Amino acid sequence: MSETTLAASAPVPAASAASAPTLATTVEAHAPASSMGFGHFISQTDAIGQGLFVILVLMSLASWALIVTKGVGLYLRQQRSNAFLNFFWNATSLEAVQHEIGAHGVKEPFSHLTSHAMHAQAHHARYGAAKLEEAGSAQDFLTRTIKKVLDEETMRMESGLTMLATIGATAPFVGLFGTVWGVYHALLAIGESGSGSLDKVAGPVGEALIMTGVGLAVAIPAVMAYNWLTRSNRVWGARLDAFAFELFTFLSTGLTLKNSAEAEQGQQGSSVVSIKPAAKA
Repeated sequence: MSETTLAASAPVPAASAASAPTLATTVEAHAPASSMGFGHFISQTDAIGQGLFVILVLMSLASWALIVTKGVGLYLRQQRSNAFLNFFWNATSLEAVQHEIGAHGVKEPFSHLTSHAMHAQAHHARYGAAKLEEAGSAQDFLTRTIKKVLDEETMRMESGLTMLATIGATAPFVGLFGTVWGVYHALLAIGESGSGSLDKVAGPVGEALIMTGVGLAVAIPAVMAYNWLTRSNRVWGARLDAFAFELFTFLSTGLTLKNSAEAEQGQQGSSVVSIKPAAKA
């Protein structure tokens, strides 16, 4: 009975010995796959591939810096502009607005436009057309001043958008070029090794595709931010144009609220026609 038991248990070490190489082969087969990745691709690529990756990193940093800067600036401009417009439309006279601007300074487009327009009107009333840029009537000089300020504010709001558009348009192609370059070198290495099996091809080619993903990750936020900022600038530009028309009307008429009310009452009184019959001769 004991001999039978010993004989049955004898093949067990042989089976364990046979399974040991299989386990070792499995570990060795999975070891190269685990070493594949983005870090491995950057370390194995040449100077051109690494240079393309550095360019994409710089593009990403520049786009996010613009996104954060322009976003914070847009928020502050909205808060300050709403506060100034609320004060302007509730002010009793343009002198009160001028005093407010002189006390707190110019911090947003609407107060900037108001300050320059009022200064232009006062300058032309005091000195007249002393220089060529001041030629024409007071309304002409005021119109040119308002147009100049509108152009300055438009350029200020649109600054940086060209870079965002450029990054959004070129980053995918930079990443694609890095992928093509990486696939080319991977295929050359595979051809030199003489092994064209799927496990030898999939790893290097998959690593090269990372550059395309990096290019898309850089381009998508830049394109979305460009569209958002372009629409916001268009809305604020329309509001600034409407305000410029109202401001030009106030400055060109030169009427205070009291004078305008008296003028309206005079017009209403002069429009009343007497219906008393004429006396007979």
